[in-house]
Amino acid sequence: MSQDSGTVLVTGVSGFVGSAVARALAAQGRQVRGLVRATSPRANLADFPGTLVEGDARDATAMAEAMRGVKHLFHVAADYRIWAPDPEDIVRNNLASTRAVMEAALAAGVERLVYTSSVATLKPDPAGPADETRAATPEQAVGAYKRSKVVAERLVERMVAERGLPAVIVNPSTPIGPRDVRPTPTGRIIVEAANGKMPAYLDSGLNLVHVDDVATGHVLALEQGRIGERYILGGRDVRLADMLAVIAGIMKRRPPTISLPRAPLFPLAYANEALARLTGKDPFLTVDGLKMAKHHMFFTSAKAESELGYRARPWEQALADAIGWFRNAGMIR
Repeated sequence: MSQDSGTVLVTGVSGFVGSAVARALAAQGRQVRGLVRATSPRANLADFPGTLVEGDARDATAMAEAMRGVKHLFHVAADYRIWAPDPEDIVRNNLASTRAVMEAALAAGVERLVYTSSVATLKPDPAGPADETRAATPEQAVGAYKRSKVVAERLVERMVAERGLPAVIVNPSTPIGPRDVRPTPTGRIIVEAANGKMPAYLDSGLNLVHVDDVATGHVLALEQGRIGERYILGGRDVRLADMLAVIAGIMKRRPPTISLPRAPLFPLAYANEALARLTGKDPFLTVDGLKMAKHHMFFTSAKAESELGYRARPWEQALADAIGWFRNAGMIR
């Protein structure tokens, strides 16, 4: 696909993945338009490589205006909270924004779009890394965020099948790296561990990938992906203990050696959430987080590698880049 003069709209450009996608597109010489809410943090927008428009992705009128003259679309924006005082608020937000953005794309005649889903929509495979065939139902998803991504992804699939929505779906695993301003739940683990505040850990596992590789995967999906298909954009399967050991090595600290059982931590998680309702600060330990930790969230990107030419750099490099950015941002001492 040639990099012609058509405008590319990216939602969620103030966020972690959205800002990376916008930069990857601009590096190709594309004309990038970024949608950002008036209340969004501006840390990732200081050197934004394109034009910015303000609007809420749930607002049909704002989306119609933002979509004017747009050839390609990346819908990256999402309510990415593992916990909320009203969990169903996450589901409502992600479903409403996806519906409004996709309706606007159809009305505007967008030629092709990439919808950013998540491996949260896939069931872990006890036999090994899960692939794109293991689609979860809303009832199988643990927690409001995962359920919200499942119902939103199913909406996109229905609109592809029934209304000809020209959408390719990508499912990032666990991105880490620079510009994680909030930070994400995994980013918080990195910061806490680097600051020596994680003396123990749960026996869990993640698929770690550099956020810039995820962004490149988005562009490849636009260029090479098949309409209606989903593609896992991941890196390497890593046990949490190994991730913490590498962080300790970078920070020249001793790695944690205590593996905690999950069951005794549930009362603490409930207490953390109760405190969060009083303080308004996100809890570090949540009930849904403990439920998720039961599974090793391991995935394969073989389909994206085969069909898109997708590749991911070593996870240790992604972790080093994340720590370097957090350190420069003053989050790591």
